[in-house]
Amino acid sequence: MERAKLTMAIAVFVFAVAAAPRAAALVPYSPRSIWDVMLPLDDPFRILEQSPLAGARALDDSAVALARADWRETSAEHQISLDIPGMKKEDIKIEVDDNRVVRISGERKTEEEVEDERWHRVERTVGKFWRQFRMPENADVDKVSARMEDGVLRISVPKLKEEEVKKGPKVISIDNVSDEKPKISAATKKEL
Repeated sequence: MERAKLTMAIAVFVFAVAAAPRAAALVPYSPRSIWDVMLPLDDPFRILEQSPLAGARALDDSAVALARADWRETSAEHQISLDIPGMKKEDIKIEVDDNRVVRISGERKTEEEVEDERWHRVERTVGKFWRQFRMPENADVDKVSARMEDGVLRISVPKLKEEEVKKGPKVISIDNVSDEKPKISAATKKEL
Protein backbone atom coordinates (compact mmCIF):
# COMPACT_ATOMS: atom_id res chain seq x y z
CA MET A 1 0.00 0.00 0.00
CA GLU A 2 2.82 2.42 0.90
CA ARG A 3 4.63 1.55 -2.33
CA ALA A 4 1.49 2.40 -4.33
CA LYS A 5 1.23 5.80 -2.62
CA LEU A 6 4.89 6.55 -3.31
CA THR A 7 4.55 5.52 -6.96
CA MET A 8 1.47 7.73 -7.34
CA ALA A 9 3.25 10.72 -5.74
CA ILE A 10 6.25 10.32 -8.05
CA ALA A 11 3.98 10.03 -11.10
CA VAL A 12 2.12 13.21 -10.14
CA PHE A 13 5.40 15.06 -9.57
CA VAL A 14 6.84 13.99 -12.93
CA PHE A 15 3.60 14.97 -14.67
CA ALA A 16 3.60 18.39 -12.96
CA VAL A 17 7.21 19.09 -13.95
CA ALA A 18 6.57 17.98 -17.54
CA ALA A 19 3.38 20.06 -17.79
CA ALA A 20 4.98 23.25 -16.44
CA PRO A 21 5.50 25.81 -19.19
CA ARG A 22 9.09 26.82 -19.99
CA ALA A 23 8.21 30.46 -19.23
CA ALA A 24 7.34 29.52 -15.65
CA ALA A 25 10.86 30.50 -14.65
CA LEU A 26 9.93 34.12 -15.39
CA VAL A 27 6.76 34.12 -13.31
CA PRO A 28 7.05 35.86 -9.91
CA TYR A 29 7.41 33.60 -6.91
CA SER A 30 4.22 32.17 -5.47
CA PRO A 31 4.23 30.73 -1.94
CA ARG A 32 1.89 27.95 -3.03
CA SER A 33 3.42 24.65 -3.97
CA ILE A 34 2.02 21.96 -6.24
CA TRP A 35 0.96 20.05 -3.13
CA ASP A 36 -1.27 22.99 -2.13
CA VAL A 37 -3.10 22.67 -5.44
CA MET A 38 -3.51 18.91 -5.13
CA LEU A 39 -4.41 18.95 -1.44
CA PRO A 40 -6.35 22.21 -0.97
CA LEU A 41 -8.22 21.11 2.15
CA ASP A 42 -5.44 21.50 4.72
CA ASP A 43 -7.72 24.22 6.12
CA PRO A 44 -11.28 23.35 5.04
CA PHE A 45 -12.57 26.88 5.67
CA ARG A 46 -10.09 28.50 3.21
CA ILE A 47 -12.19 27.11 0.36
CA LEU A 48 -15.02 29.43 1.49
CA GLU A 49 -12.86 32.46 0.69
CA GLN A 50 -12.66 31.55 -2.98
CA SER A 51 -15.25 32.24 -5.62
CA PRO A 52 -16.80 29.05 -7.04
CA LEU A 53 -16.95 30.70 -10.49
CA ALA A 54 -13.27 31.63 -10.60
CA GLY A 55 -12.17 28.22 -11.87
CA ALA A 56 -8.45 27.53 -11.89
CA ARG A 57 -7.59 31.11 -10.93
CA ALA A 58 -9.21 30.49 -7.53
CA LEU A 59 -6.29 28.25 -6.65
CA ASP A 60 -3.88 31.18 -6.82
CA ASP A 61 -3.94 33.41 -3.74
CA SER A 62 -2.87 36.42 -5.79
CA ALA A 63 -5.97 36.08 -7.98
CA VAL A 64 -8.23 36.92 -5.04
CA ALA A 65 -8.08 40.36 -3.46
CA LEU A 66 -8.18 39.10 0.10
CA ALA A 67 -6.78 40.96 3.05
CA ARG A 68 -4.61 38.61 5.09
CA ALA A 69 -5.36 38.89 8.79
CA ASP A 70 -3.93 38.15 12.22
CA TRP A 71 -6.12 37.90 15.34
CA ARG A 72 -4.45 38.20 18.71
CA GLU A 73 -6.04 38.17 22.17
CA THR A 74 -4.40 40.03 25.03
CA SER A 75 -5.54 40.39 28.62
CA ALA A 76 -7.34 43.64 27.73
CA GLU A 77 -8.60 43.22 24.16
CA HIS A 78 -8.87 41.33 20.89
CA GLN A 79 -6.63 42.78 18.16
CA ILE A 80 -7.23 42.11 14.47
CA SER A 81 -4.66 43.30 11.92
CA LEU A 82 -5.30 43.22 8.16
CA ASP A 83 -2.76 43.91 5.43
CA ILE A 84 -4.40 46.33 2.99
CA PRO A 85 -1.56 48.29 1.37
CA GLY A 86 -2.43 51.13 -0.97
CA MET A 87 -6.01 51.48 0.25
CA LYS A 88 -7.65 54.58 1.69
CA LYS A 89 -9.88 54.46 4.74
CA GLU A 90 -12.77 55.69 2.57
CA ASP A 91 -12.58 52.42 0.60
CA ILE A 92 -13.01 50.23 3.70
CA LYS A 93 -16.15 49.46 5.69
CA ILE A 94 -16.22 47.91 9.19
CA GLU A 95 -19.51 46.57 10.55
CA VAL A 96 -20.54 44.74 13.72
CA ASP A 97 -23.77 42.75 13.64
CA ASP A 98 -26.02 41.49 16.43
CA ASN A 99 -24.28 38.10 16.51
CA ARG A 100 -20.93 39.64 17.56
CA VAL A 101 -19.50 39.32 14.06
CA VAL A 102 -16.98 41.97 12.99
CA ARG A 103 -17.07 42.26 9.19
CA ILE A 104 -14.46 44.17 7.19
CA SER A 105 -15.03 44.80 3.50
CA GLY A 106 -13.55 46.99 0.83
CA GLU A 107 -12.49 47.30 -2.76
CA ARG A 108 -9.12 47.85 -4.36
CA LYS A 109 -9.81 49.49 -7.72
CA THR A 110 -7.81 49.36 -10.94
CA GLU A 111 -6.00 52.45 -12.11
CA GLU A 112 -7.60 54.16 -15.07
CA GLU A 113 -5.82 53.53 -18.35
CA VAL A 114 -4.58 56.54 -20.26
CA GLU A 115 -4.64 56.30 -24.04
CA ASP A 116 -0.95 57.01 -24.71
CA GLU A 117 0.38 54.76 -21.90
CA ARG A 118 1.46 51.16 -22.28
CA TRP A 119 1.48 48.72 -19.38
CA HIS A 120 4.38 46.26 -19.27
CA ARG A 121 3.28 44.33 -16.21
CA VAL A 122 0.18 44.25 -13.98
CA GLU A 123 0.64 42.08 -10.88
CA ARG A 124 -1.15 43.92 -8.10
CA THR A 125 -4.48 42.37 -7.24
CA VAL A 126 -7.67 44.36 -7.55
CA GLY A 127 -11.22 43.61 -6.57
CA LYS A 128 -13.49 43.37 -3.58
CA PHE A 129 -12.57 41.66 -0.36
CA TRP A 130 -14.30 40.85 2.89
CA ARG A 131 -13.29 39.16 6.10
CA GLN A 132 -15.40 38.41 9.13
CA PHE A 133 -14.61 37.32 12.67
CA ARG A 134 -17.07 36.04 15.27
CA MET A 135 -16.07 37.58 18.57
CA PRO A 136 -16.30 35.50 21.76
CA GLU A 137 -18.69 36.30 24.61
CA ASN A 138 -16.05 38.36 26.42
CA ALA A 139 -15.74 40.92 23.58
CA ASP A 140 -17.34 44.35 24.02
CA VAL A 141 -18.54 44.82 20.43
CA ASP A 142 -20.08 48.19 21.29
CA LYS A 143 -16.60 49.69 21.69
CA VAL A 144 -14.82 48.53 18.53
CA SER A 145 -12.18 50.97 17.26
CA ALA A 146 -9.96 50.96 14.17
CA ARG A 147 -6.93 52.79 12.80
CA MET A 148 -4.74 52.53 9.71
CA GLU A 149 -0.97 52.62 9.89
CA ASP A 150 1.53 51.87 7.09
CA GLY A 151 -0.92 49.79 5.03
CA VAL A 152 -2.16 47.80 8.03
CA LEU A 153 -5.69 48.16 9.39
CA ARG A 154 -5.71 47.56 13.14
CA ILE A 155 -9.03 46.81 14.84
CA SER A 156 -9.32 46.71 18.63
CA VAL A 157 -12.21 45.05 20.44
CA PRO A 158 -11.98 45.58 24.22
CA LYS A 159 -12.86 42.75 26.58
CA LEU A 160 -15.75 42.87 29.02
CA LYS A 161 -15.07 42.47 32.71
CA GLU A 162 -15.64 38.91 33.90
CA GLU A 163 -18.81 39.83 35.78
CA GLU A 164 -20.27 41.48 32.64
CA VAL A 165 -19.91 38.37 30.49
CA LYS A 166 -23.14 36.45 30.00
CA LYS A 167 -22.49 32.85 30.99
CA GLY A 168 -24.36 29.93 29.53
CA PRO A 169 -27.49 29.75 27.44
CA LYS A 170 -30.79 31.33 28.39
CA VAL A 171 -33.19 28.91 30.03
CA ILE A 172 -36.89 29.44 29.31
CA SER A 173 -39.33 28.60 32.08
CA ILE A 174 -42.80 27.38 31.10
CA ASP A 175 -45.80 28.15 33.27
CA ASN A 176 -48.67 25.71 33.78
CA VAL A 177 -51.42 25.85 31.21
CA SER A 178 -54.65 27.34 32.54
CA ASP A 179 -57.64 29.19 31.16
CA GLU A 180 -55.52 32.27 30.53
CA LYS A 181 -52.79 32.60 27.93
CA PRO A 182 -49.54 30.84 28.87
CA LYS A 183 -46.75 33.07 30.11
CA ILE A 184 -43.25 32.36 28.98
CA SER A 185 -40.47 34.27 30.65
CA ALA A 186 -36.77 34.30 29.94
CA ALA A 187 -34.25 33.83 32.74
CA THR A 188 -30.66 32.84 33.02
CA LYS A 189 -29.70 29.46 34.43
CA LYS A 190 -28.72 30.98 37.79
CA GLU A 191 -32.14 32.61 38.27
CA LEU A 192 -33.98 29.28 37.97
